[in-house]
Amino acid sequence: MSGGPGPDDVRDRPERWEVTGEETVFTGHVFGVRRDTVVMPRGEGTEGVGRDVIVHPGSVGILALDEHDRVLLLRQYRHPVAYLLWEAPAGLRDVAGEPLHKLAERELLEEAGYRADRWDTLVDVFPSSGMSDERVRIFLARGLTEVPAAEIDFERVHEEADMPVVWVPLEEAVRKVLAGEVHNMIATVGILAAHAARADGFGGLRPVDAPEG
Repeated sequence: MSGGPGPDDVRDRPERWEVTGEETVFTGHVFGVRRDTVVMPRGEGTEGVGRDVIVHPGSVGILALDEHDRVLLLRQYRHPVAYLLWEAPAGLRDVAGEPLHKLAERELLEEAGYRADRWDTLVDVFPSSGMSDERVRIFLARGLTEVPAAEIDFERVHEEADMPVVWVPLEEAVRKVLAGEVHNMIATVGILAAHAARADGFGGLRPVDAPEG
């Protein structure tokens, strides 16, 4: 059919439908829940519809790739899904005003014990846009150097108390994602995006401080 959107129109854009009411339902340590009344179309008119929104500070993830095209993954217990998951390093946007790439540098150091010389923006995602306002920026980190544990001022406790690190060849990591062996959102999206970006030598990646849009 002609007259509708085409491939060139496929670009997410900000939009805000009218909200006639907001109610705070829950406030937790990391996230809260807000109930909005949103004006939505129905037939020839509109109606106010309740929508619960998980209010989240956002996060960053790091797809670390070494000189042998291996991906750094670490294992962490995730209570909500009752799994030990292989994940990419990640962290909450919990310091007001902190540049996202600086947060990513800190999380890579604290969780995995590495620094990187080269940072690029790999991909931006809304991991659960039907219920949460969380947004995640995943960075590609290269030029990696391991940092001695004595130089890292961070205590790993609770879920982070025992996080073994494994280097997985990128091609094998892709296979594991497609085989359903790796489930973590940041890891799966980051692995597939890095594999796609490698096709042109990572030339299409955005700079580390690119706006999120």
